[in-house]
Order: sequence, then C-alpha cells, then structure tokens
Amino acid sequence: MSKVPLTVAGAEKLREELHRLKTVDRPAVIAAIAEARSHGDLSENAEYDAAKERQGFIEGRIQEVEGKLSNAQIIDPRLLDVDGRCVFGSTVEMEDQDSGEVVTYQIVGEDEADIKEGKIYVGSPMARALIGKYAGDIAQVQAPGGIREFEILDVRYE
Repeated sequence: MSKVPLTVAGAEKLREELHRLKTVDRPAVIAAIAEARSHGDLSENAEYDAAKERQGFIEGRIQEVEGKLSNAQIIDPRLLDVDGRCVFGSTVEMEDQDSGEVVTYQIVGEDEADIKEGKIYVGSPMARALIGKYAGDIAQVQAPGGIREFEILDVRYE
C-alpha cells in the first residue's frame, strides 16, 4: 500500500481517536455485551445484538485507523525548504479576483479535508492550482462555472 500524506495535526488527531477507541469505547462495549448477556436468552435480546454490532464497528474503526497511521507519511511544512511556496500542509490566504472575497485554506490529506474548517484535499482542483505558487501569484482554478482566478496573499506554515 502506498504512503498517504498526513499533517502533524491530522496524525495526532488519529492517534487520539485510536487511544479513545481502545481505552474508552472498547471497554464500554465489552461491558454492555456482558450486561446484555446477563439478561438471559440471547436469541431475542436486542441489547445484545446492538452491543455486538457496536463492537464490530469499533473493532473495524480501530483497524482502519491503525492502517492509516501505519501508511501515513507525516509532513511538517515548517521542516521543508520551500522558500514561501504553497506545499502540502501550508495555509494559503487568497482573494477571489471576481468577488474580492478573501478565503483561507490549509492543504491537507484526504482524511483531514473538511471545507467547513478551511481544509482542502491536496488532490482537489483548488489545491492542485495552488501547489508551487508563491504569495503574489495568481492561481487559476477550473470550477464548474468556468475558470476562476485567485491572488495568493499569504502562505503560512503552521
């Protein structure tokens, strides 16, 4: 399996989730299964079925997170010699040339992408247009309504 890019913050978030799943969620579902078993007949026990289903979900998620962490290539843009360029992990402030609206995005891996938090996937059209550009450059992005232009105002490595 190929390496998957991940920011330092994204890797830490996954580690925290894995710790919670193993130390809080897994023991809680085991206790719920034991409680449901004590109620008797398992064939008609909805609590038992729900707890077993939840256990399957938790175990699956643990495997998924462990897999992501083992295949992660953690990239810290502060440690790269990028000389002000937009790279994976950088935060880019830019102005839409048509509307004048100023937006800020961080370029992140697929699992971290969340447009509501201003995090865009490195493979998205916007991120691909930004990669390699400097503050003052114009990035042209192919959007559904046609090509849009953004002036890069600032590039930060947080």
